[in-house]
Amino acid sequence: MHAAVITAYDAPPVHGEHPEPMARGEHEIVVDVLAAGLHHLTRAKAAGTHYSATGVFPLVPGADGVVRDSSGRLRYAVLEDTNLGTFAERTVIDVRRSVVLPDDVDPVRIAAAMNPGMSSWVALRRRIAFREGQRVLILGATGSAGRMAIQIAKRFGAAQVFAAGRDATRLEALSGLGADRVLTYDDIAAAADVDVVLDFVWGAPAAGAVLPMLTARADRSAPLTWIQIGSMAGESAPIPSAALRAARLNIVGSGIGSVSPRDFIAELPELAQAVTEGALDVRARAVPLARISRAWSEKTGERLVLVP
Repeated sequence: MHAAVITAYDAPPVHGEHPEPMARGEHEIVVDVLAAGLHHLTRAKAAGTHYSATGVFPLVPGADGVVRDSSGRLRYAVLEDTNLGTFAERTVIDVRRSVVLPDDVDPVRIAAAMNPGMSSWVALRRRIAFREGQRVLILGATGSAGRMAIQIAKRFGAAQVFAAGRDATRLEALSGLGADRVLTYDDIAAAADVDVVLDFVWGAPAAGAVLPMLTARADRSAPLTWIQIGSMAGESAPIPSAALRAARLNIVGSGIGSVSPRDFIAELPELAQAVTEGALDVRARAVPLARISRAWSEKTGERLVLVP
């Protein structure tokens, strides 16, 4: 079969021949891959910058995808840490980490949406007790995950959603997705009285936002929960100690490890249904797997989806 193969951290994937996969575990099955998203997580694991990277090569990347099992059923599957990912014509999945999809779904749309959508969906459902009527700030709102977070927060009943990012032009379009106000990082204090921050950037933007927000809060004793989800702007953020003493700030993370695989999987059917119904706006573009080397480094506002 054909697959995208990476041989070192600093090497891009190359399309070529790869041995056929074999199911070995009790719950494993070989499936045909229909569509697999090129996510930030996939790139980070392949580059060794994500904490779940194994460092073992050769590596077929791809953390999830839409697949077809031997009985013809469509499934959305999330793979464990493995060297045989979904950027291949066939792969191996654990059926316990998959959900059956309706026959009429668009595999490309599902593959594009599930990973970025899952980040905020699981954070609000599994990491905190989010309540209808709370106010949410999204840092990094112009990316795929941030755009979906706006829609998901509204779907869960957020009273106000503030969308923050660097690109003023891309920020303007977010009002159409449900953002009540868009902000650059320089104006972050305008969102001071939110209840929840969904942070996809971390690094300097997060560190620079904390004190201006806390200083401007009408009631510093009101809880502010900061959910750290992504680190597009940096792996570290120097949070001043005063931020933890002068206000009721609670910083938590949401991701692999802080949320159990069982909890992740439990949320997948409802998220998949929302995507299938068209309740969430998804920007996706299918790319042939044979073009993986070019697609790997392409920067675009769409979520690229590899199709064999």
